[in-house]
Amino acid sequence: MTTGTHEPEETGEETGSEERPPGNSPREQRSSVGISVGVLTGGAVAAGPGASAEDRSRRVGRPTPVPPPPGGGAVPPPAAPDGGIGIGVMTGGAVAAGAEARAVDDSTQVLDAAPELRTAMRTLREQLCLLRPSEETAEVGSRLAEAEEEIAATGQVRRHRLQWLRERLELGTSAVAGLAAAVDVVQQITQLLGGQG
Repeated sequence: MTTGTHEPEETGEETGSEERPPGNSPREQRSSVGISVGVLTGGAVAAGPGASAEDRSRRVGRPTPVPPPPGGGAVPPPAAPDGGIGIGVMTGGAVAAGAEARAVDDSTQVLDAAPELRTAMRTLREQLCLLRPSEETAEVGSRLAEAEEEIAATGQVRRHRLQWLRERLELGTSAVAGLAAAVDVVQQITQLLGGQG
């Protein structure tokens, strides 16, 4: 004898077991909590089943000032919808919501370049003519010219340009690294990058 259940009838219907209305299974009862962000200036945020967020951004230097909230006073972060994302102010970054959603922030932030950096780069380019022409000197000269042009046009320079130059100029075996102006350029770049790679 069994209690509470019996063999299913030919219709395939099980009796003795409770039918749950849709949305009431333990899996479906999990709370769909949303994400609420007051100010997002970069990075990545994702919400939802199987969602992922990845921050590959390259940010160095002075942080971008956060814009004041509308009306000038402090505004609480917005309420997030179930399983969604609510953002008060967004000036950068990536956001994705939903099942298997993916947010990737792969942005490049440019850096404010001091006039001393541009001067040091120009001096180094002038000193390159003291060396025997080679692929190395041509490539370094070209990269220096690109960085100088960017600084002249915008007052800023992309971090990857500075990293490339610093890597080449720090190599002790490099002929270019032996130039006096190379040391100055490396110091200026290191100061701008804050000692980071």
